[in-house]
Amino acid sequence: MKYAFSTLGLPGTPLGRSAALAAAHGFDGLELRAHPEEPLHPDSPAAERAAGRRTLTAAGVAVLAVAGYAAVAAAGPDEPVLAELRALVRLAADLEAPYVRVFPGGRDLPAAAADANAVRRLRAAAPFAERHAVRILLETHDSHRTGVAAARVLDRVAHPGAGALWDVLHTWLGGETPQRSRQALAAHLGYVQVKDVASAQELTPLGLGAGVLPLAEAVAEAVTAAPVDGWLCWEYEKRWYPEAAELPGQLATGREYLAQLVAGRGPEETVQGGRAGSTR
Repeated sequence: MKYAFSTLGLPGTPLGRSAALAAAHGFDGLELRAHPEEPLHPDSPAAERAAGRRTLTAAGVAVLAVAGYAAVAAAGPDEPVLAELRALVRLAADLEAPYVRVFPGGRDLPAAAADANAVRRLRAAAPFAERHAVRILLETHDSHRTGVAAARVLDRVAHPGAGALWDVLHTWLGGETPQRSRQALAAHLGYVQVKDVASAQELTPLGLGAGVLPLAEAVAEAVTAAPVDGWLCWEYEKRWYPEAAELPGQLATGREYLAQLVAGRGPEETVQGGRAGSTR
């Protein structure tokens, strides 16, 4: 497996600093949050994209994905959503990233209507993504937080330019076991996002292994489903929880924790006596 972390954990950090942290702590890539407050986003000019790619290449760090905010299942006309998808795909292609992350966003709609929106838009955008050597990944989130719900859409899209991003927090919050998530998503899986929290009511991010998520089971299922060069990405949501501990001090223990889970060692055998980088 390869390892990445999301720049959501380093709000306001220059790209060079994020890349240096990744390289120093054994991470192979970064999931880049594509928002106007970040260094690179869909409105970034070509010169800034090229400079960012050079910075990452110099550090030996790949871009795993461009994490966008397009909501493919949401109400409203299709064209603004499709335009946003095309812009995200172009940014990913310029950064040589294989994936674009999108959300469902259909929480206010009946399930059938949300499904129909997502299917129609992903079918329209997937060929464009494929031509750019990019895959659009629907994250298990909000209206489609389980693997079963995301697969319900992707089974109908049935195009290699569209796939799934398995966020283990949201499938767990949806009451789905890691085994069931993997079974539902295996045919569509792009990569897996891991994280940890104290409870379903307390979602402030914790160091990996310090909370209640079934990470050992989820990683074991991910290893089963993923290709040999598959990815695990740590999404530490510091941007939304400023009171959470800083991410840089946890990167070494988090990386080691994931590596030991991939190797098949149980939580009781991992770093720090079974609790990797607790932030409480």
